[in-house]
Amino acid sequence: MTVDNQSPELFGRTPSQTVGPFFHYGLPWKGGADLAGKSEMGARVDLVPPDHYVLNVSQPSGTPQGEVIEISGRVLDGEGQPVPDAMIEIWQANAAGRYASPADRRDDVPLDPNFIGFGRSSTSAEGEYRFRTIRPGRVPGPGNSLQAPHLAVSVFARGLLNRLATRLYFADGEGNDTDPVLSALPEKRRDTLIATRAADGSWRLDIVLQGDNETVFFDL
Repeated sequence: MTVDNQSPELFGRTPSQTVGPFFHYGLPWKGGADLAGKSEMGARVDLVPPDHYVLNVSQPSGTPQGEVIEISGRVLDGEGQPVPDAMIEIWQANAAGRYASPADRRDDVPLDPNFIGFGRSSTSAEGEYRFRTIRPGRVPGPGNSLQAPHLAVSVFARGLLNRLATRLYFADGEGNDTDPVLSALPEKRRDTLIATRAADGSWRLDIVLQGDNETVFFDL
């Protein structure tokens, strides 16, 4: 009897497996966490000998439109200890509220040719991630609603078979009180997604993987 070797009844999906930790060596790049400038933010240069560190910063482009902001925080495990070998990925709209994606076809909202909206940051030895980017505009939500300004955030780390998906909002963000995603969460859990201003004017939000004050993560 002939059996189709792609039959889902026999094989199904290939199971997820742990793939690291080697994020610092193959995935982040110099400048990958700087969406608004040309610094080397993003990769862990301290983990690679200088004579082997040959990654290049992205090619120069123009200056993105909008308010330049810095976002940082720590990735913490269930015992409150920093995770030094995680990687954080962000995806966001530009200052006008449009994504640099073919799926966003709104011609009435301008694209920014100097802003891609995607970045990656390794965590430091202290579990710290850091991005420089543009404060995003509001994007459409279900029906005729508008979502509050936010970043889509993915977390990769040792022991995770699949990435964790969450969001970062701003404490003074317009529309936080009516945002369809925040509104769907229990009120006491919403703060785990809301970044606050630090004394230096930057934004901070810790990402807690487990335990008390665990960050809200979304099913993919």
